[in-house]
Amino acid sequence: MERKKYLVVTAGGSGSRMGGSLPKQFLEIQGKPILRLTIERFLEACPDVQVITVLPASHMGTWREYCVRDSFHCPQHIVAGGFTRFHSVQNALAQVPDGAIVAVHDGVRPFLSAPKIRQLFDLARACPAVIPVMPVTDTLKVLEKKADGSLSLAPEVVDRSRIYGAQTPQIFYSELLKKAYTQGFDTLFTDDASVARKYGIPLTFVEGERLNIKITTPEDLALARAILEMPGQAGNP
Repeated sequence: MERKKYLVVTAGGSGSRMGGSLPKQFLEIQGKPILRLTIERFLEACPDVQVITVLPASHMGTWREYCVRDSFHCPQHIVAGGFTRFHSVQNALAQVPDGAIVAVHDGVRPFLSAPKIRQLFDLARACPAVIPVMPVTDTLKVLEKKADGSLSLAPEVVDRSRIYGAQTPQIFYSELLKKAYTQGFDTLFTDDASVARKYGIPLTFVEGERLNIKITTPEDLALARAILEMPGQAGNP
């Protein structure tokens, strides 16, 4: 039996690093909120995906009003975010049945291509956990902070060829991820893969996309606007 597809869009943060009063997921690029652009990418790739949007409780009404006012007709469950991302995903998973495939994606990553989304979902049919990653291109240094606040080089040497950055969406068999999220919160749970790994779920890694950036700072926002002007992006030939 074919597993139904669910998408949990995590947009429960306040966006403090962006520096404004409006959470970053509601900031607009080319006339659309980042959150809408993100969801539209998944609907383009998989029109049958069922969307669960996690938002700050104080802005759930803001999003509902926007969807009505601007005719964003996306059937979705809207749930309140928790104290941390971990708790937000817990809240969302309560809306996901067992026996499905669930993708958890940052609401401020609007540039993942439709072919890559389809590839990840296709791979997730046979793998209980699929994690997109990208190789790190910067030269890495391990530094130690001194008592006076200055930094000095530590003796460790990092082999850059073994270091990858994790992206989203991270896609799982829903019954396994739900069980993983019954664990107590740990500060080492920085993404869903870390939660799944501690629970013992085997992880499958696949190369992501360089443009699948997470918009968290004003500099990221400027870069995102430049990306949308590139050929092949939304609204451009």
